[in-house]
Amino acid sequence: MGLGAVGCIYASRLHDMVPECVTVIADGQRIEKYRENKYLINEKEYDFNFMAPDEACEPADLIILSVKYHNLSQAIKDIKNHVGENTIILSLLNGISSEEIIGEAYGMGKVLYGICVGIDALRQDNIVTFERSGKVFFGDAGNKTYSPKVLAVKELFDQAGIPYEIPEDMIRFLWWKYMVNVGINQSSAVLGAHYKVFHNDSNARELMESAMLEVVEITKKNGINLNRDDIRLWYEKLYKLSPDGRTSMLEDIENNRKTEVEMFGDTVCSLGEKYGVETPVNRTLARIIKVMENKAHV
Repeated sequence: MGLGAVGCIYASRLHDMVPECVTVIADGQRIEKYRENKYLINEKEYDFNFMAPDEACEPADLIILSVKYHNLSQAIKDIKNHVGENTIILSLLNGISSEEIIGEAYGMGKVLYGICVGIDALRQDNIVTFERSGKVFFGDAGNKTYSPKVLAVKELFDQAGIPYEIPEDMIRFLWWKYMVNVGINQSSAVLGAHYKVFHNDSNARELMESAMLEVVEITKKNGINLNRDDIRLWYEKLYKLSPDGRTSMLEDIENNRKTEVEMFGDTVCSLGEKYGVETPVNRTLARIIKVMENKAHV
């Protein structure tokens, strides 16, 4: 569920493997739109199989959620008919809380943690282009040994040619990606900057890093314990991204869509209050982004 840039990349890989194996859950209006204007993903047309949430169906083996955070509550309702006793639910949402929210609805025994790293996709309406499809990091909270549901998804990704990694400590990795998103998404949105700006301008990098360091300080209080080595790891990945690529939050701003600022800046500020960590950079970024959102609808 969810045909943004991330959803399109992985839905297309599964479709290329066996077209009949993947179904996209969407409401009737979206289905009509998607069927009228089929997706072009790296110049290849895809005629996905669609199904409305209220249609009767057999339970899915695997449900991949790649919606925006503010659409998660509706998505949880919309997948209800597809969830059975043995269904696995893999969340690819940004942030650190979607899995627990899904688990409250369907049980954590069905849920796998997940996140994507290294995607440089650009989406304009029904056209998606990318040079790097990135990698899916997924698993249970801990993965010293692989559970049956982890092994099942691993086998599927192997068959579909979807790059992946299964971190031993998945929770720490979620926090690492959250730190990255807090920095790069918000700073790119307020600067209107593609990745090349962060490749070439130290001021942009310093703004990004200052937001990330506030997350690092929070993790020193909650036991996750991120550090500057984790920031250096992000720089290794950042410089490999296409210079003309851009973040999902910048895309949202450019297309006058609601952003995920509540889950990024606002959440960092709330966690800062909880743990006694000052978060002036994230507070300022969040305020600027909300003004930019509001201006688009005045």
